Amino acid sequence: MADGKRYNGWTNYETWNVALWMGNEEGSSRYYDELAQEVYDDAQADETFTRDERATLNLADRIKDEYETAMHDWLDESKKSASVWADLLGAALSEVDWHEIAGNLIDEVDKTAEEEEATEEV
Repeated sequence: MADGKRYNGWTNYETWNVALWMGNEEGSSRYYDELAQEVYDDAQADETFTRDERATLNLADRIKDEYETAMHDWLDESKKSASVWADLLGAALSEVDWHEIAGNLIDEVDKTAEEEEATEEV
């Protein structure tokens, strides 16, 4: 990124922070690793995207939806849905590069089952 906003190797602070929290606690890390594997296993290449690209796009959408839903739930529960805090939280989440986070997770999935199936079909 040419604008110098990169942070600890990530697109920006917001992306780094979300990725850090996703992987910093064992239960959360396991959940997102398993979700990435599930999304990868379900992904299919098409005329536009490879399997990895399709899985990354699908996973990015799933993670973004989960975080946006959690944000709205938290704001509703805390009765802060119309406040400076809601605006700031929404602005921060809008800066997250969900695709970058998803790509890193998809890079780590077990792709050996796919390779073994392709070898058996030959």
